[in-house]
Amino acid sequence: MAITKIPAAGFTGNNFRNIIINGDMSIAQRGTSTSSITTSGYYTVDRYATQLSSLGTWTQSQSTDVPSGQGFGYSLKWDCTTANASPSSTEFFLIGTNIEGQNLQYLKKGTANAESLTLSFWVKSNKTGTYIAELQDTDNTRTIGKSYTIDSASTWEKKTITFAGDTTGAFDNDNNLSLALNFYLGAGPTFTSGTLQTSWGSTPTADRLVGQVNLADSTANEFYITGVQLEAASAPSDFEFLPYDVNLQRCLRYYQVIADNDVTSGSVIANASSYSSSVAYGVLFYRTTMRAEPSADQSSVSDGFTFLNNAGSNVLTTFTIEKTTPHNLRLKNTQNMAITQGDAGWYQTSTGGYFALDAEL
Repeated sequence: MAITKIPAAGFTGNNFRNIIINGDMSIAQRGTSTSSITTSGYYTVDRYATQLSSLGTWTQSQSTDVPSGQGFGYSLKWDCTTANASPSSTEFFLIGTNIEGQNLQYLKKGTANAESLTLSFWVKSNKTGTYIAELQDTDNTRTIGKSYTIDSASTWEKKTITFAGDTTGAFDNDNNLSLALNFYLGAGPTFTSGTLQTSWGSTPTADRLVGQVNLADSTANEFYITGVQLEAASAPSDFEFLPYDVNLQRCLRYYQVIADNDVTSGSVIANASSYSSSVAYGVLFYRTTMRAEPSADQSSVSDGFTFLNNAGSNVLTTFTIEKTTPHNLRLKNTQNMAITQGDAGWYQTSTGGYFALDAEL
């Protein structure tokens, strides 16, 4: 008797066609809101980095304001809290997401068969006018930019942009950054004084952001985006919704919260044992294999962590990370705790403690 396979709920016959991870903005491990942003970094929604050079002060948040009836639960929101109406020459502001080269080989970039890419997304802002979306090939220093227009203030609009395939410059086949997708929100004259480069070419300066509005020109300004999809196609398909656990697992490759005292008091980081009366070691196995050897994102050791064993609780003043791999790392504490060799214990968060691993591109 023939057996009919039934696809898992939420999947189609063409899984993972969306090159972008967390395009529905549903994963936000770092938190749901960050204020007083004046510098580049990752702040709330996973996989979306801010690049900001002196162009205003901002609050970023994971918002529940979404286009009606489209299936989205969250958007990424930017709110201007200190304006800069006259950007200097080299000031700019963008949000972007970065992609590994080994995930892009099927695009056949650098060959005569290079695939076109179609970008689709939902956007909303009170600031109408022209905005720039850009693909940036960091392996070969090549870019292509296209403009889109927010036509109606404070109204969700769907935008679609198609980028031609690039027959010059292959992506490196490795786990490093090869392609960046950038959404610009403002820029100074250095980036806007030429003619917009709408075909692939060596990265320009004056031609990158011609026509871009300045979202930083008023504290009344805000910007929302969700449903970001980039696919090998000449026309957009419906947004590819993935189950929450699948989306989270993909984000954990780049960043993962191990313990957060603000979420769970006394969150355990790792089991440990006493190597001597003054040294304790613990081994931390990650939630999933990371893209590369991660660095630690953590609160102040003396404020946020303790080592507990049968002798009691010990606030840490020295907390060292050693033997880091994409799979695990070793934690070392050299505080003299009057313990004996072989005592078992564990590292955990205390007041304000936060420990995460960062392998972002």
